[in-house]
Amino acid sequence: MSAEASIESSLLEDEQLNAWSKPIVCRVEVDLNGWLAQLTGHDDWELLDEEENEHYLTYAMRLGRKQAEVTLYHSGYAVVDVDGQALFDGTLTNGKNDWAQLSYFNAEDGEPITFN
Repeated sequence: MSAEASIESSLLEDEQLNAWSKPIVCRVEVDLNGWLAQLTGHDDWELLDEEENEHYLTYAMRLGRKQAEVTLYHSGYAVVDVDGQALFDGTLTNGKNDWAQLSYFNAEDGEPITFN
């Protein structure tokens, strides 16, 4: 390998390492109606209330007499209860959910990040 090629290779490695050393924010967007429809077999859920906490967001939803509570934790974990019965208790960040879309951003400048 020539000295020039070695320098280019070293610069590329440094650039790649620097890219991984920057903080990354993962944002999860959830289609609440679609998700509840998939979990319950019923659609047209109505959002009644939402509450934000330092650690999570909670959504109160209703469909007729059915009551649902969806809690989305900032860690990527979620819990869905319908009429007191847990229908979902797990992570949203595994990338295998039709109703959850993951997006990644550079925490310093807000630029979107795409992983191959």
